[in-house]
Amino acid sequence: MDQVEALQEALQIPKLVATLLVQRGISSFETAKHFFRPQWEALYDPYLMKDMNLAVGRIEKALQEKEKIMVYGDYDVDGTTAVALVYSFLSPLADVVSYIPDRYSEGYGVSKKGIEEAHAKGITLIIALDCGIKAVDQVAYAASLGIDFIICDHHQPGEVLPQAFAILDPKQSDCSYPFDGLCGCGIGFKLVQALLQKQGATQETLIPYLDLVATAIAADIVPMVDENRLLTYFGLQHMQQAPRVGIAYFLKELKQKIKVSDLVFKLAPRINAAGRMEHGLNAVRLLTSTSVEAVKPIARAIEFNNSERRSKDEKITQEALNQIADSSSDYTTVVFDPQWHKGVIGIVASRLIEHHYRPTVVLTQSGEVLAGSVRSVKGFDVYRALEACQEHMIQYGGHKYAAGLTLAPDQLEGFITCFENAVKEQIRPEQRVPTLDYDAAVSLAELTPKTFRIMEQMAPFGPQNMRPVLVTHQCKDSGGSRAVGQDNTHLRLEITDASGAKFTGIAFQQAHHLLDVKSQRPFSICYTLEENQFNNQSSLQLKIKALKFD
Repeated sequence: MDQVEALQEALQIPKLVATLLVQRGISSFETAKHFFRPQWEALYDPYLMKDMNLAVGRIEKALQEKEKIMVYGDYDVDGTTAVALVYSFLSPLADVVSYIPDRYSEGYGVSKKGIEEAHAKGITLIIALDCGIKAVDQVAYAASLGIDFIICDHHQPGEVLPQAFAILDPKQSDCSYPFDGLCGCGIGFKLVQALLQKQGATQETLIPYLDLVATAIAADIVPMVDENRLLTYFGLQHMQQAPRVGIAYFLKELKQKIKVSDLVFKLAPRINAAGRMEHGLNAVRLLTSTSVEAVKPIARAIEFNNSERRSKDEKITQEALNQIADSSSDYTTVVFDPQWHKGVIGIVASRLIEHHYRPTVVLTQSGEVLAGSVRSVKGFDVYRALEACQEHMIQYGGHKYAAGLTLAPDQLEGFITCFENAVKEQIRPEQRVPTLDYDAAVSLAELTPKTFRIMEQMAPFGPQNMRPVLVTHQCKDSGGSRAVGQDNTHLRLEITDASGAKFTGIAFQQAHHLLDVKSQRPFSICYTLEENQFNNQSSLQLKIKALKFD
């Protein structure tokens, strides 16, 4: 008996679900029990993290001696939620200020300006969240001013570590913490867990912070496994019952159960918009305010920031697409306009890849230099391509799929040529074509309400535990397929397959397939399964990612 059959028998579940579980490394009754019913007790002891004792001891000393503390974090969702979490824990106990660097004047990470502001306010301890692991010079500068640093970061450490009082980062090679996939807010949560654990606090005292942690995990696209999945599972439960005021404001119109996708597409863009369009501190204020009256004006300003961000990114995307039409590059996209808003160029780079599937750089003017965001295609290491072009840049940083860079205006032409050649040399033919992976091939008859109910219990979904993508072959129109939507660009399918089962599905932006569907040509579909609510009736429908005619 193979693993799938054994699990199917042990759990009394459909074969499709057993297949999906085994793919995720869940192959026994015991591992399945922990997967479907996460237990709070499965959280790891925070003191397993290197330097946790040092960090807790230093904070306790600061509290006893009434030192002033700065909670410092990056301007994205992970950074602002982390600052909100640690600030809201410490503020009843100490004189605490929160600090988010300005995206435009200070840039990413720990800044000299932030340290100088701390010094001017008499602060002697800075807790850096979601940043700091490479801030060697900045931490040394702070030490020269009599300021200690506790770094809570989840990024890869460099060869030289900052001389901080304590560094909490499970990616350090000599850290024995069992899970290195936490986000920055997750590390901040472990610090608070350690502080509370010492006081003999219970699970209940930690639950109010979980809405922040779940939001950061969802937004930062860290693996949805192990401790991340557990924290998100309980965070979503708490959000459903008693979210903080600032989060409730943006999720109030949701009627159904809150999902990770709501955090990714509804909440995170709004929190991010504060740092992109105005200042990340507004997001911290939103997340730490406890009254509806205090939250309303901040939330409305953030909603305005988000609308402004959306209109700017649509306008810039269109202008960039017009530039690409005149480009002679075959392997890369590099576009530049001095007027483009720096806060949205990363989003624009991702959008351009949807139209022109190749490694992409979007540049704008930033003071005397050009600043750019880089995005890659599946499987291609864009950081390695940038390494080959370092003589044409002032600086660059990032990872395999996303990076940032600055260059002098007179380096632009050389960079465009070098980047095109580097990608041409390094990219494989199959990386130039978008591909869609799926988990299992099934007949429509296998898609029962029971199967769907069990599959939904595999949530929360995210990297390494994605919502299952299925494929069904030999599909045909059963008569009712049609174009729908305001401008008839979407395709509503009514189909059957070889099993004789019938299903409806929605394929966004794919109405161009209608004539072929109506011609009774058989086709394959790649899709996720979802529940459709209409007139108080619920039914299963297919959310179609792609059609391919046989």
